Amino acid sequence: MTAELRIAFDEQIFLRQRFGGVSRYICSLADTLNHRADTSARIFAPLHINQHLASMGLGVSNGHLIPLPNVFGRGPMIRAFRAISAYIGTRQRRSFSPHILHETYFTGQAPKALGAARILTVYDMIHELFPKQFGPTDKTTQYKYASVQRADRVICISESTRRDLIRLFGIAEDKAVVVHLGFDPLPEPEAHERLTFADQARPYVLYVGQRDGYKNFDGLLRAYAASSQLRENFRLMCFGGGSLSRKEQDLIAELGLDPNCVLQRAGDDGELASCYRNAALFVYPSLYEGFGIPPLEAMSLGCPVACSQTSSIPEVVGDAAVLFDPSDIDGIRHAMESVLESTSLSNTLVQKGQARSALFSWEECARKTVDVYRQVV
Repeated sequence: MTAELRIAFDEQIFLRQRFGGVSRYICSLADTLNHRADTSARIFAPLHINQHLASMGLGVSNGHLIPLPNVFGRGPMIRAFRAISAYIGTRQRRSFSPHILHETYFTGQAPKALGAARILTVYDMIHELFPKQFGPTDKTTQYKYASVQRADRVICISESTRRDLIRLFGIAEDKAVVVHLGFDPLPEPEAHERLTFADQARPYVLYVGQRDGYKNFDGLLRAYAASSQLRENFRLMCFGGGSLSRKEQDLIAELGLDPNCVLQRAGDDGELASCYRNAALFVYPSLYEGFGIPPLEAMSLGCPVACSQTSSIPEVVGDAAVLFDPSDIDGIRHAMESVLESTSLSNTLVQKGQARSALFSWEECARKTVDVYRQVV
């Protein structure tokens, strides 16, 4: 019988994120590992501001948590709370005697490993590839480099991220290993939520998430405006990312679009699920992604997908989406029109998408992560 592995996750990300993809990944991975017969996983984050962690069972979270108001996640006080959390967490980890210390984010000061092997997950190389989008005081690249150098093995969430990491940080190829993320399918929308959208006069193309910088929402707006078919027959619906900015409103006016054709909506997972389920098409025009969960969410809910052919995105969607060059406005327009004009193509994408999204589970993510752990113990 294979010996049980004890895995400790440190406190770093849980005093940085109230919500967020990284903390959600760590919580989902730890929870899945704790349901395996060959692993025991604990998160050691005595002080935290994180909602994902707050909802975890006591077995995974070690049962010693003090949730702080979100205000403590900002400002000079946070350094003191991080130091306190790290100190207490180290003492708690010592009694757990982990085989693996899985660092949850990047720091210049190494968490004490206490004899455990160090594992680090790198999610993307956005700070390195798009440095102008971050202020001169941002130290993410410096801390990431230090964290990568001290790790015994680095997990990358896509082959694209792995290639970028090796190229930009110059690490040995055998130090970085690819483990794709799992994802949590959104709940099926309630009947009344479906009707709310189905009763709308015009169908819509859906965009989800933040819209600034490398997300390339400006490119999507320009492609939408360049198509008389889209302008006359479809709205553009944005979910999340905050209200449309003044800059975005100015661009909408500059492109001659009716402001009522570009809508912004926010809400919980149920409302997001309704947006996916009722959309004519989901579009993902990002210039770069370390992985990309939204296309999988759309596919799982029966929404056809058109997305960028850059970075990790083709790796995630396979042949279940129409791909385009995100720097080519006419290419984005043509991709959207090709799906919206063809019921046959749309139906094919829906079928392929549901099969594709089923490949990405937390169980599979945990299985491959355990393989990495066992390489270093």
